[in-house]
Amino acid sequence: MAARRLAGRRVVTTRDRRGRLDGLLAAAGADVIHVPLISIEPPLDDHLAVALADLDAFDWLVVTSRHGAERVGAAAAAHPELRLAAVGSATAAVLEEAAGRAVDVVPPRQTGADLVAALAAHAGRALVAQADRADDTLAAGLVACGFVVDAVTAYRTVQRSPTWRERAAIATADGVGFASGSAVDAWVDAIGTDTPPVVVAIGPTTAAAAMHRGLEVTHVAADHDVEGLATAMADALGVTDGLAVEAVRS
Repeated sequence: MAARRLAGRRVVTTRDRRGRLDGLLAAAGADVIHVPLISIEPPLDDHLAVALADLDAFDWLVVTSRHGAERVGAAAAAHPELRLAAVGSATAAVLEEAAGRAVDVVPPRQTGADLVAALAAHAGRALVAQADRADDTLAAGLVACGFVVDAVTAYRTVQRSPTWRERAAIATADGVGFASGSAVDAWVDAIGTDTPPVVVAIGPTTAAAAMHRGLEVTHVAADHDVEGLATAMADALGVTDGLAVEAVRS
C-alpha cells in the first residue's frame, strides 16, 4: 500500500484489541479510532477442555480465528502427528507460533467455504475450534466431504457498549472496517445502523452479515484478510493506485 494514502482520514476499527489492521491503517496515514465492541471470554462449558485432553482421537485440528488458535495451539504442540488447518494466513501464523510447527492447510481465500474446499481431498476426524456465534458452514461442509466433525466453542464474543466519547469519535469518522460477522452484530446491537460514509467488509461472509443486519456495505476487500481490508479502505478513501478492491453491487 502506498504510504500516507489515508492522511487526513478517520477510520474506525472494532476488534477487541488493537492489532495489525490498526497498524496498517495508521501506516497509511489514517487517524485510527479504535472502538472495541466485543470482548473475548472463555467458553461457559468444558467441551473444549475435554476435546483437547483427547487430541489423540483426532486427525485434524481446524481453527477459524486467531482467538481459536491461541486457545488450542499449546495443546496441539504436544501432538506432532495431529494435522493443522486454519482459515487464513494470519490465523495460521498464530497457530504455528503456538504449536511450534507449520500449518498443513490454509486456503487461498479467508472463508469457511474455501477452507472446506481446501480440505475436501482429505478425510478423518476433525476438531473444529470456533467462536460461540459461528455458523455451521465449516462443520457441515466438512461432514459433507466425509469428515467426522466435533465442533466446540473455543471462546465467546461478548458485546461491549461504547462510551459517549467513543460514540462522538465515531460520528466524525470517514470509514469503518468490519473483520467479522460478530463485529457487525456488535455494531448494530450497540450503535444501530448508522455508519460512517464508507463501510468495508473483510469478505463476502461478513458483507452478507452486515447487509442482513441493515448496514449498507460500500466495499468488500478483494483479499479476505486484514491486509486486504486495509487496502480496500485505502482504495475507498485514499488516492487510487490500482490496488484491487471489489465494490458491492446493489
